[in-house]
Amino acid sequence: MTSAAPRRRGRPSHADSADAPAARDRILAAAREEFSERGYEKTSVRGIAKAAGVDSALVHHYFGTKEQVFESSIEVAFGPLLAAPGSIAEGPLDGVGERLARFFFGVWENPATRKALLAIIRSAVNNDVAASVFRRLISAQLLRRVAAQLDTPDAELRAELAAAQLVGIAMLRYVIKVEPLASANPEQIITRVAPVIQAHLTNP
Repeated sequence: MTSAAPRRRGRPSHADSADAPAARDRILAAAREEFSERGYEKTSVRGIAKAAGVDSALVHHYFGTKEQVFESSIEVAFGPLLAAPGSIAEGPLDGVGERLARFFFGVWENPATRKALLAIIRSAVNNDVAASVFRRLISAQLLRRVAAQLDTPDAELRAELAAAQLVGIAMLRYVIKVEPLASANPEQIITRVAPVIQAHLTNP
């Protein structure tokens, strides 16, 4: 996917330039942590820089605005999710609901990707900028590609309904942590949810 080119502010020091890959990784990791814990609104570039152990000018230099830091920090973790449509489309269409549900909850159950998902969902709920990033990553990059695999005139609506079902469950299980859903076995959830997702995608 393509993102807006970051605006580079200032120049990194010689030491920071030599350590650029490590510094960028620290900034991205710190940004995911900050956005996940605080949400978009309460996270600042200064706070990200402090958590990463760098100067805030270096954050601006590599990533530009806070919005660009936010998108960059979650894009890597979203890679597997954005690559999902190809693997989900493989196999018979009558099993697509289970494949989508299994993949979705597999990503959420992975600690390496859960933090980025928490960051974007918590932020998108109450911030228009974060919501815009969410739409770019999910609506444009994921849902339209899933819809392209469906041979129906209302494919995009079907894909969005399926996504709404999954995201709603994720909100209750991973963000709000409503019991007993929060502690339920993922396989139990997939077994119950997959037929509903299948119906959204393929039922007449």
